[in-house]
Amino acid sequence: MKIPISLLVLIPLSQVILAFADSAYPSPYGIETTTSCSPSASSDDLIPIRREVYGNGRIFDITHRMTPDMPSWGLEDGLGQFLWLPKSMKNGSLANNSEMKLPTHTGTHIDAPGHVYDHYFDAGFDVDTLDLEVLNGPALLVDVPRDKNLTADVMQSLHIPKGVKRVLFRTLNTDRRLMWKKAFDTSYVGFMKDGAQWLVDNTDIKLVGIDYLSVAAFDDLLPSHHVFLKSREIILVEGLKLDDVEAGLYTVHCLPLRLLGAEGSPIRCILIK
Repeated sequence: MKIPISLLVLIPLSQVILAFADSAYPSPYGIETTTSCSPSASSDDLIPIRREVYGNGRIFDITHRMTPDMPSWGLEDGLGQFLWLPKSMKNGSLANNSEMKLPTHTGTHIDAPGHVYDHYFDAGFDVDTLDLEVLNGPALLVDVPRDKNLTADVMQSLHIPKGVKRVLFRTLNTDRRLMWKKAFDTSYVGFMKDGAQWLVDNTDIKLVGIDYLSVAAFDDLLPSHHVFLKSREIILVEGLKLDDVEAGLYTVHCLPLRLLGAEGSPIRCILIK
């Protein structure tokens, strides 16, 4: 991309940098590239493989890939551009160095107690205080009835055994592929307050995972979160990618970023048979 010198005085420096940065990104980042930046015929063998399953079906990546078109809370047009390349080798830098800006509750992510309790936020109960032992260990992936939210009756019907500490709930959200739709959808399936309370009172579950941007149904958004996070013992993992994984028992590994002071964080989650 060439910008006439006569125009540089009329264009803010930040826009000039962004123009250069955008042109340096390959198409997988969702940014249009010019012909000069496209791979040459000699590099046809340089095709990255993006996998969902590893180790001959032993490891499943249940994290959604972050893209500009993925849904973001309350937005109709998706997440939008979140990644820039202010330092590019194509434009003279010694190495490529990206920068990103995105909400902490984006894609597959985690909630800390300070998300809905301000006194917990002020006290410092952030993602760095979450128990990694809870986030890693045996987990049960269950299918829930597809025609309703997770109420107390639904929870009781699942017959989750005592002693199970980590449960991933696959719902109608997966069938509807809501995490692949750009617009935020308030009709997603989640926990109602009575379902959350039943789980707290009648199970040993400490990790609750679900397949859309909130574990709580839109109509019971704060009440359900309050029930789950009040004790600071239950960890919520939201936006899981549970397609094409059989229900059953696995080992789950979820690791958030160590963001001091943050009440949420993107997270990488995998299941191992």
